[in-house]
Amino acid sequence: MIQPILSRREWLALGAAVTAAPALAATAQAPRARLSLNENAWGPSPRVGPAIARAAAGIERYVEQDEVDALTRQIAALERVDPAQVVIGEVLEPLGLYLARQRPGGGEIVYSAPGYTALIDSAAPLGGRGVAVPLDARLENDLPALTSAITDKTLAVSLVNPHNPSGTANETAALHRFIEDSARRTLVVVDEAYLEYDAFEQKSAIGHVRAGRNVLVFRTLAKIYGLAGLAIGYAVAPSELALGLRAAGIGAPHSLTRPALAAAAVALADQTHVQTVGRATRAERAKLNALIDERGWRRTDSRANFVFFQPPRPQALRDTLKQAGIDIARPFPPLDDWLRITIGRPAENARVLALLRSWR
Repeated sequence: MIQPILSRREWLALGAAVTAAPALAATAQAPRARLSLNENAWGPSPRVGPAIARAAAGIERYVEQDEVDALTRQIAALERVDPAQVVIGEVLEPLGLYLARQRPGGGEIVYSAPGYTALIDSAAPLGGRGVAVPLDARLENDLPALTSAITDKTLAVSLVNPHNPSGTANETAALHRFIEDSARRTLVVVDEAYLEYDAFEQKSAIGHVRAGRNVLVFRTLAKIYGLAGLAIGYAVAPSELALGLRAAGIGAPHSLTRPALAAAAVALADQTHVQTVGRATRAERAKLNALIDERGWRRTDSRANFVFFQPPRPQALRDTLKQAGIDIARPFPPLDDWLRITIGRPAENARVLALLRSWR
């Protein structure tokens, strides 16, 4: 009996490669598209560059407290809180260390898995332990399960809303009930990195801080504000907690840079740019979601600047995208068969769409 030159599996793989060839050829000469880290492809406000240039004139001098205080007052006015409740900086990692120091042995931080673990990872050297709670069937934060995981060992509950990597946002009323109830038992840390891409005012946990609850809200300026290269953000927290964080050196002038402070001030002031980026991102996200639905693949209801979906042969698709010069996010176990792709500029998204359209 004559053996076939190619097995059935090899014939299928060859057919898929031939089908994808036009899309690959079209992108062969295109620059790499970095759609892996949920950055703002449109960049920051046009006011940011000149502000950084002006700040560079004093770069030989250390940052002073009055410069930090000026941005603190600006954020406090934006969030309608007391300046004493604001801590400047990318706060999550030092917050993890701070919380772990509060209890011998480190205590526990309850969080959704898979998820963003900067808070948990930073607490680990001092004995802090993460208590992972799987996402629910819709790949949303499982609020009842998170509630059940809180014990007398819990230092904090960490909530990312919209979630990363799924992009899902919990239903508004249920979310606020969960925060209010949990804050009676422990600190609730809410990371709102992607909230500007969704219903910002309705879903924000800032109202709980204003109401005096045991809630800390973190906002990074690395996403929709386009300042990922400057490592700047802020937290809004109960005054006593904010005072403790500042006493531990978090948000101190020596931990900040003058270009980052200057960029943050003008980026936060340009809410028109934020709204423009939000609209453009949602329009591009809708195109990807429409094609994923057309292909009949499962996806989440992402409210962030990325899509999260389950295609056939996910690793092969990941490899094909890479060969075409398109970088996407790493796998997120146990959801290894799902892909997360950041929303890029229209031309970058068109390259993704071409490959997804031909994928078998």
